[in-house]
Amino acid sequence: PAGQSANHAQVWPARESAAAIAPAHVVVTVEPTPQADWSLWRIRLDATPALEATWAMHHVGGANGAGLLLPHRALLANPADGAAFDARQWAPLEACALRGSVAAADLRVAADSAACAALVPGLGPAAALLPLAVEREGEWLRLRLYADQARGADARTDVRKVEVFGGWAALNGAGPNAAADSKDWHMDRALRLGSEGGRVTLKWRDGKPSGYSLVMERLTYRDGNVPVLKLSVIDDRSGSTLAYAWANPEASRIGLSLGWVQVGLEREAAAAR
Repeated sequence: PAGQSANHAQVWPARESAAAIAPAHVVVTVEPTPQADWSLWRIRLDATPALEATWAMHHVGGANGAGLLLPHRALLANPADGAAFDARQWAPLEACALRGSVAAADLRVAADSAACAALVPGLGPAAALLPLAVEREGEWLRLRLYADQARGADARTDVRKVEVFGGWAALNGAGPNAAADSKDWHMDRALRLGSEGGRVTLKWRDGKPSGYSLVMERLTYRDGNVPVLKLSVIDDRSGSTLAYAWANPEASRIGLSLGWVQVGLEREAAAAR
C-alpha cells in the first residue's frame, strides 16, 4: 500500500469527545524500493517530543496467499533509500514477523506479541512504532502498533490514504477588514494540502506568515452517516475557525471565498488526468 496515510479521522472524534485515552496522531508513509518484495515503512507519531521510526519490510509469499511481512531494523544511522536501497543494510526481526494472508487484495497479518517483546529492549524508543498487526481494507490501513497495547486489547491505529490537493489562494493585505475596492492582493499559486488534517500557513508576498491558515480534513458527522471533505480558514492567533466549505469526499475540486480571502484547490490525481 504505497503512499502516505494518517489517522486524522480516528483522532478527531476522540478529541471532540474528550476521550480519556485518545489515540495519538500517526502518519505512515510506505515507500517502494527497486526490489519488488521490499518496502520502507516510515511511521511518525506527533507527540512532544515527536517520535519516528523506519522499518524495512520484506514481503515473503507462500502457498494459497499465505506468507509474512518480516520487519527489519537499520544497521546504519542513515541507510540508503530510493534507487540506492540495499537490503544488506537492514537486520531482520525474526521474532516480530507478521504472518497471515499477504495476497494482493488481502493483507491480514499479525505477529506473536509475546515473542516480539523479547526484542523490544534492544530497539529503543522506536519500538513503540513497530507494527504487531496489519490489515488493509480499501483506503484504510489498520495497524496495531506496539504502543497501542497500552490502550487495550482491541486498540488499533486506523490510517487512511492521504489525497493531495493543489491550487492557489489570494489574501488581501487588509485581512477581514479589506475594502471592496482594495487591490492589495497577495497570491500563492503553489498550495498543497493533504486531505487527512493537512494544514498550510497563508503568507504575505514577502514570505511572512499572515496569521491565517488553511486546514483540510475528511470528517464524518451525524453519528457516522455523513462523510465530508472540509476546507477551513483558521485564525492562527485564537485557533478559531473563521469559515469553512464542505464537499463530498470524492470531490475533485473545492474552494471558498470570503471576499478578503479566496481559495481554489484541485485533487492532484484528477488534475493529472
